[in-house]
Amino acid sequence: MDMLRGGTVRRRFTLLYAAGFLGSGTVLLALSHLMSGTRVTGIAPGQLPDGGSGGSGGSGGSAVAAEQQIQDLQRQLAEIQGQQGHRLLVGSLFALLVMAGLSLLLGRVLAGRVLRPLRMITVATRRISAANLHERLAVAGPADEVKELADTVDSLLERLEASFAAQRRFVGNASHELRTPLATMRASLDVAVAKPEPAAQTIVLAGRLRTELDRLDRLLDGFLVLARAQHGALAERTPVPLGGLVAEALTARAGDIAAKGLTVEGVDGAGPPPWTRGSAALLSRLVENVVDNAVVHNQEGGWIRISAGQDDGRVRLVVESGGRVLDQGQVDRLAQPFERLSADRTGSEDGSGLGLSVVAAIVGAHGGRLALRALPAGGLGVTVLLPAAAGPDGDAGVAA
Repeated sequence: MDMLRGGTVRRRFTLLYAAGFLGSGTVLLALSHLMSGTRVTGIAPGQLPDGGSGGSGGSGGSAVAAEQQIQDLQRQLAEIQGQQGHRLLVGSLFALLVMAGLSLLLGRVLAGRVLRPLRMITVATRRISAANLHERLAVAGPADEVKELADTVDSLLERLEASFAAQRRFVGNASHELRTPLATMRASLDVAVAKPEPAAQTIVLAGRLRTELDRLDRLLDGFLVLARAQHGALAERTPVPLGGLVAEALTARAGDIAAKGLTVEGVDGAGPPPWTRGSAALLSRLVENVVDNAVVHNQEGGWIRISAGQDDGRVRLVVESGGRVLDQGQVDRLAQPFERLSADRTGSEDGSGLGLSVVAAIVGAHGGRLALRALPAGGLGVTVLLPAAAGPDGDAGVAA
């Protein structure tokens, strides 16, 4: 029973078919064995065939001799029948073993034949992703259970396509509709401050509002990038130098790194320089967010260790930052939107709570993997693995 409950469906079908065939063959052989037996009728001592009886003299001696011959014949016949029964039993057991092997083979063939349409549906469903939701299985054939399953999957894909299209429209509309009022508010603040001799309270209020508008603008930008990455809307895939993106991100945050007195340790990756393929804008945002996370949530006078390399057909970006000892269970949730550890790590008002969730979405859209780990000595380690690609000149590219 455990073998039937575990394993693949094909294995279970094979065992069920084989058990059915083997059981039927066993019953058939048993019936044949029972029906092939014959019953020998013995002659009572003192009786002769054809109604003869023992007489006197020579006839009595002949009767005794005839009776002895009959008994000998009966004994020989019994021995022959016993030998035949033994041979029949041995032959039946051999036939049963052969039938067991044939039952397994035939069961596997039949199971594969029955499951072939399901495998085709599985392969076709795996091929369909967010980029080609318009495709359908369109299984032809009789209106059986397999076609009903395929039609159900097609109906599900149709609903998913409509849902993805609606969300993509929302992302496109939000990019325009939500940025317009932000730009209007910024312009109004600039007009209020630009008036002759503005009040001091007006200047202070304008500064606070401009800070909140900047924060809202970063939050909106994070939402849009997150939605774009989660829906796999990669307009183009080009070779991108991962090392170059790291250098650009560090240059952009050089002022903040110096203000906090952070020490940046660059470790060159082993192997060829790291190049990957994908959206240059999204990958640049990925590296920026990882570096920003290491700078913003670091301690004064702390350290940042960055390495980028390529091995086993994948490029690897590792960014480690110092800090207090973190709980791994909480770190595992940082890739979710608005997940934060505690106020002492996220006390900065510069963060939107979307940084690592955007990183996770971009990594997933490029077929990569993100790993977050709490460092034993304190701090956070972020590891990004992406598919490797050749540079524009056919080589690995230029390292940072």
